[in-house]
Amino acid sequence: MRRYSELVEHLRNAVLRGKGETDPGLRQAVAARSAELAGLPAVPPGAPAGAEIPANLREFVDKAALHAHRITDEEVAALRRAGYSEDAIFETAISAAIGGGLARLERGLAALEGGKR
Repeated sequence: MRRYSELVEHLRNAVLRGKGETDPGLRQAVAARSAELAGLPAVPPGAPAGAEIPANLREFVDKAALHAHRITDEEVAALRRAGYSEDAIFETAISAAIGGGLARLERGLAALEGGKR
């Protein structure tokens, strides 16, 4: 992993802090929630204190983090009706994927290294 650390950080920063339709604080909160659900209760570096996921987005975030393959067209349509754009929904889903994926990677690497992480 060490040889890819710079690339991973670049990806994390691009998704969670880069330009987008959604606020970076929201994307970071989504990634932190997803990481927590993946078993790593860590907030991404630089995440603003108190960033919250709106209630009408919380169920989508949890489902994207745990069972993304079960998200239905109707659930996405409901978010659209609630005022979220396709880009905002996509950015939220990608943020959940980054948070959960990197948390799982950390847990896996820690297991390979004998729990040193």
